[in-house]
Formats: sequence, C-alpha cells, structure tokens
Amino acid sequence: MGFQGEVWQVRGADGPVGEIRIEEADFPWLHGHFTPGPGYASVRELFARELALLDGIDAHVEEWEAVYAEIERRVSLSSPDGPVAEFLLHIDGDRAWFRWSDEPFED
Repeated sequence: MGFQGEVWQVRGADGPVGEIRIEEADFPWLHGHFTPGPGYASVRELFARELALLDGIDAHVEEWEAVYAEIERRVSLSSPDGPVAEFLLHIDGDRAWFRWSDEPFED
C-alpha cells in the first residue's frame, strides 16, 4: 500500500495535537513516528490511560470505552486527503498506530 511517508494530522480544540509520519502499513493498521504539537499536553494523560487500560482490557473494558470516548470527543484524525469519519488511535511516546474508516465503525 502507498501509505509509507504520508503525514497524518491529529487535531484538537487546543490546536494541533501532533503529526504521524507513516512508516509501516499492516492492514488495517498504520504505524508511524508521532511528533507532538502544542495541543498534545492537553490529551497526553488520556492516551497514557487508554494504553494502560488496553493492556488489561478484559478486566477494564467499560473504563477503556469511557476513556476512548473522551479521546474521540477531544481529537480528530486527518489523512493527507482530509478528515476521516472514525478511527482507533494509540499514542505511546514517539510511536503511534491506528486504523480508520471513511464511514463510522459498526458496533
């Protein structure tokens, strides 16, 4: 797939949250280097909490869903072609991985 080298934007109400430069495409996931922007400080702890809960999701699925709903409320993801309808994004330090859809995910 032709995703390598693309730069995807993570945006929030407090400004640009960061950029993800795609380094690997492993359908349906894209992986890349995350460069934080000025808005990242306002959501950093949400992403840290989301990853901590994801590690033991079987025991914490409802709490993970609540934290991830807050991430979805506070940030958006845009491809080089524009905003995507829905996404599942993880950020850990300078690494990010995500999947996306041009249409909402099915429940």
